[in-house]
Amino acid sequence: MDRRRVLAAGAAGVATAALGGGAAAAGRSAGALGELAGALGATATPVDRGIGWTRTRFLVEDGGVPYAVDVLADTAQRPQSVAYLLPGGGLNFTANFFTPRERNLAHHLRRLGHLVIGITPREDLATAADITADRGLAAHRADARRVIDAVDAALGLPYRLIGHSAGAALALDLASHGVGKRLERVVVLDTTGPYEGDLAVRAGQARDAFQALIDQGSYVNDPGLKGLLARALSDPDGASPVPRPVDPATRFTHAGLAHYALIRTATLPGPANWIYRQGHAAGTYTFGASPAEDRFTLAHSPLAVWGEATAALGSGLIPHALLRDLCAVWAGDDVIAWDRIGAEVVWVNMELGRGGFPLGAELIRRGGNRHVTFQVVPGYAHGDPVWGEQADGEVWPLLTPR
Repeated sequence: MDRRRVLAAGAAGVATAALGGGAAAAGRSAGALGELAGALGATATPVDRGIGWTRTRFLVEDGGVPYAVDVLADTAQRPQSVAYLLPGGGLNFTANFFTPRERNLAHHLRRLGHLVIGITPREDLATAADITADRGLAAHRADARRVIDAVDAALGLPYRLIGHSAGAALALDLASHGVGKRLERVVVLDTTGPYEGDLAVRAGQARDAFQALIDQGSYVNDPGLKGLLARALSDPDGASPVPRPVDPATRFTHAGLAHYALIRTATLPGPANWIYRQGHAAGTYTFGASPAEDRFTLAHSPLAVWGEATAALGSGLIPHALLRDLCAVWAGDDVIAWDRIGAEVVWVNMELGRGGFPLGAELIRRGGNRHVTFQVVPGYAHGDPVWGEQADGEVWPLLTPR
């Protein structure tokens, strides 16, 4: 059988849901998604299904490291538009937007009538040896643009870009380079635009530090979250190798270290942890007389959900070139063409995550775009808007204003 026909058959189920049920729709949808698979040079595999939804994965193999494109479709309604979900640094679609399995941002968007398409960066399926000096923001934009153009040609639906963290910077970068007349909205979830003053100088220093690593032949960063959370859940009381700041002669427990790293990320060493107003997760950490007496709790996102998300990661790696380019954005370098973003922009930051730095949104307005909002959610940290137990009521409605 011809390869295009095989791919079309594999995608027919999700396409039928995407374009409406029935025999005629099945024929149309098989053709549309088959065309998409052919355009991407992708293989299609049904991944998961539940009551009222189905999920299919396209694996794009173009001679380099492959990357995954997940399509989540509602089986009871035709989509009115497409929502592209762009994960944060080191994350993939499943971890960032499809965790927990039944209560997640992807399902929220599906229920609102969107065909949800998650574009996972290549580094998720890569090894450290696969990642090179060219995996910066432009390379990520090229991969995402390829998917968007193929879907646009196959389905012709209006669409929006929704990114979290590094994925939000990618969404802004895509919008600034022009991604077609059907782009309606850019949703920016807890990311940083240009800083001013001393913070911009610090961002420039971080940019130069990452470039120095690249020049030395070091191309990738491993945050280690997957192992950190796995140890915290499997052996919470075990001793970690990391000294406690209050008493360097003692060591964090595995659970203590995970909580401390999530809550107090800004205090950790590293060239980019200072960008958080507090950390990845809202919560409290109080040191006791011994590691076993430390007291800690997460305010919004349970540790088990963090563990579920990180367990879904592939490599968890972040290219140094991407981090360099993000630092360049923060430093105010000419990376994103703010004045060329013409779609509506909904920018929602977290008070304890990236905080209230609205210059990026202001630069878009100065370029003539009057449809730009910027707001900060109090009490939430960087990962809480996607994994928080109350995020569906306290954050997600802000991303999809009517």
